[in-house]
Amino acid sequence: MISFLLQSTLFLFAMVLAVPLATRAGLGSVLGYLCAGILIGPVFHLAGSEISSLQHFAEFGVVMMLFLIGLELEPKALWQMRDKLIGLGGLQVLLTMTAVTAAMLAFGLDFPTAVAVGMIFSLSSTAIVLQTLNEKRLLQTAGGRSAFAVLLMQDIAVIPMLALLPLLALPGARALAKAENGEHAAVHFIQDLPGWGVTLMTLGAVALIVIAGHYLARPLFRFVHLARLREINTAMALLIVVAIASLMNLVGLSPALGTFLAGVVLADSEFRHELESDIEPFKGLLMGLFFITVGAGIKFDVITAQPFQIAGLVIALIALKAAILYGLAVAFKLHGPNRGLFALGLAQAGEFGFVLVSFAVGQRILPGPIAEKVLVVIALSMMVSPLLFIANEHLSRLLKSDDAPEEDTIDEQQPIIIAGVGRFGQVVNRMVTMSGFPTTVLDTDLQTIQVMRTFGFKGHYGDPTRPDLLAAAGLSKARVLVVSLDDRASANRLVAYARQMRPDLHIVARARDREHVFELYKAGANDIVREMFDSSLRAGRYVLENVGLSEFEATELERLYFKFDRASLRDLAQHWKPGVPIQENVDYIKRSKELNSELEAAMMARFSRRADLKEEPEGDDKTLHID
Repeated sequence: MISFLLQSTLFLFAMVLAVPLATRAGLGSVLGYLCAGILIGPVFHLAGSEISSLQHFAEFGVVMMLFLIGLELEPKALWQMRDKLIGLGGLQVLLTMTAVTAAMLAFGLDFPTAVAVGMIFSLSSTAIVLQTLNEKRLLQTAGGRSAFAVLLMQDIAVIPMLALLPLLALPGARALAKAENGEHAAVHFIQDLPGWGVTLMTLGAVALIVIAGHYLARPLFRFVHLARLREINTAMALLIVVAIASLMNLVGLSPALGTFLAGVVLADSEFRHELESDIEPFKGLLMGLFFITVGAGIKFDVITAQPFQIAGLVIALIALKAAILYGLAVAFKLHGPNRGLFALGLAQAGEFGFVLVSFAVGQRILPGPIAEKVLVVIALSMMVSPLLFIANEHLSRLLKSDDAPEEDTIDEQQPIIIAGVGRFGQVVNRMVTMSGFPTTVLDTDLQTIQVMRTFGFKGHYGDPTRPDLLAAAGLSKARVLVVSLDDRASANRLVAYARQMRPDLHIVARARDREHVFELYKAGANDIVREMFDSSLRAGRYVLENVGLSEFEATELERLYFKFDRASLRDLAQHWKPGVPIQENVDYIKRSKELNSELEAAMMARFSRRADLKEEPEGDDKTLHID
């Protein structure tokens, strides 16, 4: 126990040290976890014999992640995504599996082994891709949504893969595996069944989870909820995950698949959000531990024995999958940077590969030496994955896809140009056009432009940061430029260019946060709107109205805060230093504290002057504010 606790302490220390360094270097948290694992494992040999126990424990991070993904996907939503799930995701799995199987047959592997390797390498890393897309705010892009659909289809495809693998086992192979593994293999209920029996038991276990989740989970949750204790609700959430994982292990299946199905079944339950909040903290911690154990478990002796062969296999796998994914991106009409994001983002192997390898070895489909190489290739491709995202970012800036659709010809010039028409730009455009002022809308997302046209709004496909496109849109004559691009760097470049070309132009720009405000201010924007600021002010006003202040008092305090905050930003802009994190800027921190004290004093003074006007809140106030 003491040794286990020391190993856990070492892993947690490596986590809190390496991950912040990796994220600050722009490498992402996943690569930080993997590097930490390599350092404490193969490099310094600090990981003891408990590494396998920790890895089994950390695999619950993947289990919980799949449960949370399932909770986000109602069956109705899955049906609405059927085109991308079956078309894009299904084709990716089938094409990659076929291509890898053919390559393995060409290298002399027998058919069952080649098919098993094809199944393993057809999967991508749900954990790495989703976490990286979330960190880089790419999940809502066309490429990110398509990648999510493929990952979801891959997770679903693991079910038939696990059901079909026993059918590939040679006669007598299962009995031989049992003899080699001794009593340990006998814990599975289906150990002595033939291949078709294993398949039926697999499908039966899946059906049991679906039925139990639909008919038993809700009554059990209602019973537990009567205790009114948060820790019991958390225990109930963990019970569901652990119980399903245990059932899956007993029948020789992946626990993550069972919890994913349970999540889908419970997605429309009234307890869905409570389950998410209870499981999320455990998932984040265990996912990090899982990636560390992956790094620590890499067998460098296999790599050093045949370094060129292993490197060639990793490069060949990534290149093959990227080529197939790029072809699918073209076929399904992804454009521009979304193609690179989709192709490179999913080019690695995935954590479910470890599950399939273990299962295939147990079924005597994969020989030990081949299984070791496959595991190393999976781990190395997962390590390379964050670097592929970084490479895609640089390529998307330097290169423009030759096969992207031609940009629209702009046949009219309006006094108002709106660059970027996402959620923010759409509201601005609707308000301005419905007030009688024509606009010229530019955006790089062709699908968004097409949706706009469907609803009667005119928009033009093209890159708003291109000088020739801006000239065609009438930058030289425009009165107002609205910059609401999602990409922060692109927004800064556009503002700086427009200010250089038109010193008299009025520029309204959207900022993500305070630091982005300073960047846009330096670039030359006139009006800078933080995307969440106004809505947060309204929410704060509603809070004040419902804790005792009158509507007039709350509105006055909202106006005072708004006015003071804008003035303080102009003041703080003089102390802001480009390239220096705000939390390390001593002058900025000092002035910010002074301004906060001044704001608090001003608002408290305004509150005290109107304290005698305060009205008692009405207990039955049901006013609904919608913003």
